[in-house]
Amino acid sequence: MSYTTEKIRNIAIIGHGGTGKTTLLEHILFQGGMISKPETVDSGKTVSDYGEDEIARKISVRSSLTHVNTNDCKINLIDAPGAGDFVGEAILAIRATETAMLVIDGKSGVQIETVKLWRILERHQKPRMVFVTRLDEDRASFASALSDVKEKFKAIPVPVTIPMGEGTAFKGVIDVLNRKAYPRPASHDQKEEATEVPPEFSEAVEAARAQLFEAAAEGTDELMEKYLLEGELTQEETLQGLQKALAMGKIVPAFAGSGIANSGTAAFISFAVQSVPSPLLRTPEKALDPEGNEIEVSIDPSKQASGFVFKTQIDQFSGRLCYVKVMTGTFQPDMDMVITREAHKERIGKLYTLQGKKLEEVPFLPAGDIGILAKLVSLKTNDTISQFDQLISYIPLRLPSPVHMLAISAVNKKEEDKLSELLYKAAEEDLTFRVNYNAETKEMVIAGMGEQQINMILDKIKAQAKIAAETRVPRVAYRETITKKAGAEYTHKKQTGGHGQYGRVVFEIEPLERGKGYEFENRIFGGAVSKGFMPGIEKGIHQAMEAGVLAGYPVVDVKTAIVDGKEHPVDSSEMAFKLAARGAFREAMKQANPVILEPIMNLSVFVEEKYLGDVMSDLSGRRGKISGQNPIGGGIVQIDAQVPQAELLRYAIDLRSMTSGTGSFEIEFSHYAPISGKIAEDVIKAAQAFKTQEAEEE
Repeated sequence: MSYTTEKIRNIAIIGHGGTGKTTLLEHILFQGGMISKPETVDSGKTVSDYGEDEIARKISVRSSLTHVNTNDCKINLIDAPGAGDFVGEAILAIRATETAMLVIDGKSGVQIETVKLWRILERHQKPRMVFVTRLDEDRASFASALSDVKEKFKAIPVPVTIPMGEGTAFKGVIDVLNRKAYPRPASHDQKEEATEVPPEFSEAVEAARAQLFEAAAEGTDELMEKYLLEGELTQEETLQGLQKALAMGKIVPAFAGSGIANSGTAAFISFAVQSVPSPLLRTPEKALDPEGNEIEVSIDPSKQASGFVFKTQIDQFSGRLCYVKVMTGTFQPDMDMVITREAHKERIGKLYTLQGKKLEEVPFLPAGDIGILAKLVSLKTNDTISQFDQLISYIPLRLPSPVHMLAISAVNKKEEDKLSELLYKAAEEDLTFRVNYNAETKEMVIAGMGEQQINMILDKIKAQAKIAAETRVPRVAYRETITKKAGAEYTHKKQTGGHGQYGRVVFEIEPLERGKGYEFENRIFGGAVSKGFMPGIEKGIHQAMEAGVLAGYPVVDVKTAIVDGKEHPVDSSEMAFKLAARGAFREAMKQANPVILEPIMNLSVFVEEKYLGDVMSDLSGRRGKISGQNPIGGGIVQIDAQVPQAELLRYAIDLRSMTSGTGSFEIEFSHYAPISGKIAEDVIKAAQAFKTQEAEEE
């Protein structure tokens, strides 16, 4: 079955962990006729949670692409994990779709991840809906959940469906838009069937319809004028108005139901077909032209084909799968296209869509659709692939920086290379997980969004490749610098059987402003040292700066000037002056009051107000300097501070403990700052111990 762009709907299903997103999606697929029987998360057989790690832990770990085909529409649904450690998967789901549906627990209301996801939706200016689920459970309340949304986000949800009773009295939902009741099915593997609205709910339905008319009138000026004059709109006008108002982010449609009871799914599918915006109503996508200028590209089926790769998955059975959002034109099988990143031509082969883990071949992918390109080795996440003569690049995913770092090595040293290869492969699939070798600290360092994410990656490697890894807190990359002006001279003199080696330099060094790095000046007048030896002198300075005099850390923010020297007509060489310069720099640095510098990080912590005092007190104990605290909505406060990196190596774990798993933070490097006293002494001792250990291992 094929669809044109206007008949496509793309929806991200997001929400706090444990709100029932996967269960709800399973019943949407069942109600939509895509599967014969809905499965439970406990069974390990749901369409979207198919990974071995997801089945074992009973949580979503990666985003999953599914779809519902109706006679009028193709609805692409991306189910994203709710845990903060996997926020990157939610971000890519949001980026690839036109609309997001926030799933909210009818008992718990708005939770911490709901707030964080709402902020991401705001940043992307993404239309959103809410689905209040689990209304068949005790203490669940549709009205309370919507009130929570209104209070915390200053948004007014507009009910498209309303519940018939709640808790143990929950009997199903009413589709207000179409005046249909959907009684709760007798069992979860039965579909919803429409009936007449019970008389006792007639008044509630008419009140909700008035809200819908008002919301639809937000769609266009003409509809608003008609609504103000007549007080209502036709069904067709209401549907069109809701679609336009939702596309512009002016309304937040709300749905009631229960995933496990398969209640509320029929009305949701109906609304998706009738009023969820098609890709043609999408805000234009930002891209860069060949000169690097920012341009806007609208979804357009009439242009040449182009698409954006928003996710890469390496499947052990299907191989490399690249998830692509088609932006313009139509993708056809065996089409020749160009990957902008390397101006490399690639033939794309067959085209697919996914139903969870099941690949389904499709004849083409029109603009606005989401599909799969298989077995293209050179294609990566964030790549643009197109037929354009002028190659453009769609703006890459904006993902948060990893916050939890660990040094890692294989228990069996012979498996180091294989471990490294598997870690880099994991980082290619999940861009919030990063791997790099720190030559300075001689450690392989992995970084992710949290302990859970990293543990799951390492567990997967251990299970599939039988490689055990050991982790530890990584070493901090300190620096050394000077605090006053000093001078020194050094003569390198060595006599051998043939030519000797001779070079003498006189240096002055002085501190530079923090962050300036290094400067070199030749102040010699009269040719005491030939210009031809200056490159050797600079090389010697750089060598000396690679390992300072206190703890062997690199030296930064120093200006060096050569003021005098002497050369020999026969024995002088570039090597001799390099060694002389290295010695002179080290001697001068010893006289210039050297100090250790530590990296200082900009830290933003997001916590519920009740944890504010504990977190701020803890930051002070970590030598942090708090610069501000700002309420950001939803009862969440943002604390901004500058904290030494050495104090944050276990912060992901400690903050989780302090805030019962609800707090989160963002971190980035700010600057280097001097340390002294016992802190500096401990750093120097640790560096010396590390050198001793290295020598023993060699």
